[in-house]
Amino acid sequence: MKSNRPLLSISNGFFTYNHTPVLQDLNLTIDKGKFYGLIGPNGSGKSTLIDVLMGISPLNDGEVSYNSIPLQHYKKRDLATCLALVPQSVNIGFEFTVLEIVLMGRHPHIPRFSQPSAADYAIVDEALKLLDIHELQNRSVTQLSGGEKQRVIVARAIVQDTDVLMLDEATSNLDIEHTLEIMRVLYQKVRNTQKTIIAAIHDLNLAAAFCDDIIVLNEGKIIEIGPVKEILTTDMISKVFSVKADVFHEEKHIRIHFEMNGP
Repeated sequence: MKSNRPLLSISNGFFTYNHTPVLQDLNLTIDKGKFYGLIGPNGSGKSTLIDVLMGISPLNDGEVSYNSIPLQHYKKRDLATCLALVPQSVNIGFEFTVLEIVLMGRHPHIPRFSQPSAADYAIVDEALKLLDIHELQNRSVTQLSGGEKQRVIVARAIVQDTDVLMLDEATSNLDIEHTLEIMRVLYQKVRNTQKTIIAAIHDLNLAAAFCDDIIVLNEGKIIEIGPVKEILTTDMISKVFSVKADVFHEEKHIRIHFEMNGP
């Protein structure tokens, strides 16, 4: 039986940085088993909102809850079995191998003073193959390209096996092939295992192709949230992004064509 209780929520949220309001009037409910696209102009507060949802940046006012329990009531280790993050970029200065980095995602599930089990290694091996980095597993991450490192971090988050996975424009350093492959992997996670994905995405066509619902953030406020076909409209794109676009409703998804002003 499906629960009506939201998986993750913000109530009356307000966040400031150096006394400057960054996020205001936040009320948001996130349901289990959906792929959410978080969109908005640069500087609208997308990264900050993800940090708030992760419990990294506590609200100045209001509350973030997971399964109706405020995040601050969870121990960090317990919360790491519920929420995982793929940041936009990661600096890794130590000579860890790809395998070691991805295996770190299993640590919240491994009892203290215990070693990873055969099952942990099997989960890691599957993720390495999914992200097309299996052949890199014994290479130091310091020897990888930016795109390869990012796939390693995505794999680490996947093996963390949380109900909610958040991505902060995590495909921005990837080529088209690997961007699409990661989005397909995430989409299948939602469909096959009822995981919930919240991804900050700057490419509206990418959001249209893979997301169920869209969260629109502008000037620190959530101004719209709902199904892709209802939210990604010509009027919204013009209002929020200040560009003209045609939105085409096709058989399985929608496609956005941006008007180019030029000679």
